Amino acid sequence: MESVVQTVGALEAVVLRAFGPHGGQVLFTRDTGQAMLSRSGVRILTALRLDNPLARIIVECASRHGVRTGDGSKSFILLLASLVRKIECTVCTDQKVSLSYTSRACSRARRLADELLSFSLHHLDDLLAVGVLPYTQSLMWEEVHAALPSLVQKLLSAFFHTRLSHNHCSFISRLLCEFLSNWTAKDNQPYSSLQFLNETWPALYTPVVGFPIDYSQLLEGQVIHRDFAMPSMLTALGPVKAIILTTSLHSKFIQTGETLEIKDKGNITHFSSSAESSLECVISNLCSLGVSVLLSSVKQSATVLALAAQMQISVVECISQEDLALFRHLSEATAVCDFWNIQSEHVVSLAFCKPVLLGAHRYVHIGFPDKQDLKPCSLVICGAGEGQTEQHVSAMQDAVRMLLITQQPPASAQPEKNSSIAPKHPPSPHNCVLTAGGTFEFLLSHALQNNSVPRHTDMISSILADSLLCLPRHIYSHKPLHFVQIQSKVVKCTHTCPMGSESSINLASECYTLEPGLESVFCKYQLLLAVLQCVSQLFRIDSVIHTCSRLKTIANISCKEEEREEEEEQAED
Repeated sequence: MESVVQTVGALEAVVLRAFGPHGGQVLFTRDTGQAMLSRSGVRILTALRLDNPLARIIVECASRHGVRTGDGSKSFILLLASLVRKIECTVCTDQKVSLSYTSRACSRARRLADELLSFSLHHLDDLLAVGVLPYTQSLMWEEVHAALPSLVQKLLSAFFHTRLSHNHCSFISRLLCEFLSNWTAKDNQPYSSLQFLNETWPALYTPVVGFPIDYSQLLEGQVIHRDFAMPSMLTALGPVKAIILTTSLHSKFIQTGETLEIKDKGNITHFSSSAESSLECVISNLCSLGVSVLLSSVKQSATVLALAAQMQISVVECISQEDLALFRHLSEATAVCDFWNIQSEHVVSLAFCKPVLLGAHRYVHIGFPDKQDLKPCSLVICGAGEGQTEQHVSAMQDAVRMLLITQQPPASAQPEKNSSIAPKHPPSPHNCVLTAGGTFEFLLSHALQNNSVPRHTDMISSILADSLLCLPRHIYSHKPLHFVQIQSKVVKCTHTCPMGSESSINLASECYTLEPGLESVFCKYQLLLAVLQCVSQLFRIDSVIHTCSRLKTIANISCKEEEREEEEEQAED
């Protein structure tokens, strides 16, 4: 138990300096001398070189949660540290447990950790329904298309305040909202759109180093992250037709499964001459179909490029799988596997296909015919340096993940609850947002202390209620009086304000030091459950066995086994 407390405390000291809206950047230097500057909890934790196995378990749990929800890895460590200390304090002050009985104290801590997890799994939904959800707002995704600041923009603004410079949060929030609006059809479910953006993210952005973040913008259509291997002026003049290739058009050798027929045995020609003649037929067929752009996932030969140049056909080769998958989705194109059988259904129409210079690199910019609601676009994300650009990219990707979790549809069937404090079918925390600045922690802590829970869980609910307050304490650590003011206002509003009213929704807006933002209730819910699962896992560890020469021992064993096998073979001979 002492090792767990010390390990969590060490990780807490690392992430604390970057936590909250007033947190700073953490600077890491690699062995190569390269510097990494970040406020991302996942990037900070994964950059640490950890020999302690307990620390690695904690970082793995926090990183897994951060990658899934896009947020909360720093809060994960801080809440974990608070819970571990509360468990230690409860164990040490228990009259039945003495510090001299280490095994008994650890057993008591393990039981408390398991009871905390069990309590949350059985009663947390009902407590949220009674003490938190009545004071939330439902995130209306249709507002993402509105020109005025929406709940989505306020949610993103509060998110970016913990990841980026405060001067750029509003700009990045508006840019990402416009990006989401272009990619979301009005009659489509937001969850499916966000899931698509999350899965295809590597193909949706282009990093540009050496420019301020204010130069970030949206480009209509798609950016293929390759340059033309063979450009043509005709493609930039207007609508063009293109095909997708997954194999080389020109092969110098007979491929597996192919057959070469020689009709005139008295006139044997070289295979290369026959292949070039066949290639000319293929190129002529492409010209007859009106194709002027070849998009290839593999490298094409010099002969293909030369013939394409003669026919004014542009060639883009070695396109990544991510870029090609996005293009196929948007164009509904079918890749050509057999170039002897290229038909009109393989050909797609594009609005344009031209080079674009972004920073120091030149790429291929593709436009698609207009669609009714969907407006495909690419993000150009700028940063003064490579590290800052990576930080901006990571923050925007995590914001998409956070929105995806927030919009996740609730499960069709709810597990049975053994709680007597709420209705049989409590409302779901999905799609709910709440004023940022500790409002969620204040409300849930108040609900834990004042709602009728089973009497045998009084101590468990008290530990959880006290631990939750560590997050707003850290947020307002620069002005402790704000912590008391906001806590008092939240408790007062729960008694005097009608549920769902404007005054009850903006509980912390007057005392919050930054512009009022929002945070996802479901992300907070997932954070609490993930932390309690990690606590239970940590206290189930009985001992740690250190093996300093593990690799050397394994190497010696393998060498001895090889020698033994050689001796046995010699004996058999």
